[in-house]
Amino acid sequence: MFEWLNVIVYREVTWFNLVTALLIFFAALLLSRLFTTQFRRAFKEKMNKEQLELMAKLVAYGIMVVALLWIMPTLGIELSGLLVAGGIIGLAVGFASQSIIGNLISGLFLMGERPVKIGDHVEIGEHRGFVEDIHIISTTIRTLQGLYLRVPNETVFTSSITNYSSNLVRRLDLDIGIRYSDDAEKAIEVIREVIDAHPMALVDPPTFVFVDSLGDNSVDIVARIWVPTSEWYATQRELLWKFKVAVEAAGIQVPFPQRVVWYGADEEKTENG
Repeated sequence: MFEWLNVIVYREVTWFNLVTALLIFFAALLLSRLFTTQFRRAFKEKMNKEQLELMAKLVAYGIMVVALLWIMPTLGIELSGLLVAGGIIGLAVGFASQSIIGNLISGLFLMGERPVKIGDHVEIGEHRGFVEDIHIISTTIRTLQGLYLRVPNETVFTSSITNYSSNLVRRLDLDIGIRYSDDAEKAIEVIREVIDAHPMALVDPPTFVFVDSLGDNSVDIVARIWVPTSEWYATQRELLWKFKVAVEAAGIQVPFPQRVVWYGADEEKTENG
């Protein structure tokens, strides 16, 4: 009944070999679909849709490539010749596309590690802006000036990354100077009242207001306030101006740079009384 399976189709390949190859192919196809389904479920919350689909396709293609390599000897296709030709071609392509491969591998590591996400405010090397998109080869950044910058993933992966958005809160450091003749304690009290009245100033972590340094022209007061990261810029603009208005309303002036010049005649007069 099954003698037809031993009938040679071509060379030494029989119907049995063909059936076996087909079974392996369809089994690999089913296995790739199962793996990609599980992969999508496992990484659905960790990758964006574009990255997830790309990685799922790579997994599926990888399974099918392994299946084809398994099928070829069954169909009488010698891998030695293909390996030699593929090795030569691969060597040439490898030299020509080292940077592409480096960016590809770096992109895979970035997707796994996820130091940045779309929408994050980041500083990558000398580039600063908001992450617009993360591709398998490059990352797109919108700079603070509104320019779109394409950064190779290898550069992203090997550079120091500062992510200003990864933490929900961020500290705001504001400096304001007052005259030496003004009351520093009163100025600190006024500044604290402004901070306490601002809705974005957090209670925990606590706020610190203190004299930081004695400058050439002013007593320098620093306010360190924790605010939601999303409101950092807006709060900075509002509080700095409110500090100035509040201290001046309390009779405290913000000084400007000044110099005291002594002339020789004035010095002689001072010495002689």
